[in-house]
Parts: sequence; structure tokens; C-alpha cells
Amino acid sequence: MTLPQDIASLQTKMSAAVREHWKAFLIEGILLVVLGLAAMIIPPLASLAVTIFLGWMFLISGVAGLVLTFWARQMPGFWWSLISAVLAIGAGIVLLARPVQGTLTLTIVVGAYFLAEGVATIMYALEHKKELSERWGWLLTAGIMDILIAGFIIAGLPGSALWALGLLVGINMLFGGATLIGMALAARKGA
Repeated sequence: MTLPQDIASLQTKMSAAVREHWKAFLIEGILLVVLGLAAMIIPPLASLAVTIFLGWMFLISGVAGLVLTFWARQMPGFWWSLISAVLAIGAGIVLLARPVQGTLTLTIVVGAYFLAEGVATIMYALEHKKELSERWGWLLTAGIMDILIAGFIIAGLPGSALWALGLLVGINMLFGGATLIGMALAARKGA
């Protein structure tokens, strides 16, 4: 069980660590902002890079999973683990062998995700309208925006495969980097 004094101690230690390493957070933030802007400027290249990166991640995790599955073959669920590892290897090989088609597939998945997320968010907002009082409108708006993004992506296929992944990853990197920069600068002032 976590006690309040443990939480306060943990927060103090975390703050001290961030203050001590603020330069590393600043450098990482600047790098993320630069890469995010590059991805937003050249989204087709970023989309392809994301697909190739995911291909390598699937391939590496699949090979590791295969090795670990055979290493622990006496464990329950051997066949399910084996199937999972083989599927990951297969997905990695497909994404690396045909990254352009992989980008299209990933874009369809992202579009479907935004659609499902938007519908779920709208349903949540409507169901909890009473508990959320005036804030439910923000949630409803977020759900509508998710559906609009999904509409742009899905309606623009296959052309949206050129820009969607790269742009979304670029936006994510830009905001993540800006957050790290802000955190680093605040930690520097506190040091």
C-alpha cells in the first residue's frame, strides 16, 4: 500500500532528478521538435519511416518471442505464444518488404481507430452528460473531431496514406518535444 509520505518522497526525488538532468530533457525536447517539424513538412517520408520502424519492431519482437517461446516450451500456452511470435515475424517481413502497401494498411487502421475512438468518446459524453455538467461539451467536441479526422483519412484513401501517418506522428513529436522543453526550462529555473 502506498502511503502519502511515500508519494511525497517519490515526488521530491523525481523533481530532484529532473532538475539534475534538465539539459538532457532540453536536448531531447529540441530533437523531438525538429523531427516533428520535419515529419510535418515531409509527411510521405515520415509515413514511410514509421512503417519501416514498425516493421523492424515487429520483426525483432517476433524473433525474440520465438526464441523465448522455445526456451520456455514447458510453460502453458506454448502454441499461442508460438502463433503470436510467427505472426509478429510475418507482419514485420511484410512491412519491410512492401513498406508502401504497409503504409496504406497502417493508415486504414489509424482511420478505423479514430472512428472508433470518436464514437466511443461521443457515447461517453452523452452517457455522462449529467455528471460532467458543462464539461461534457468538450468531450463531445473531441469525439466529433476524432470522427472528422477519421473521415479525412478514410475518404482520402489511398492518397491519405502519403500524409496521414507522417503528419500525426509529426504533431505528436512536436507537442511531446515542446512539453519536454517546457519541463526542462522549468526545472532549470528551480535548480
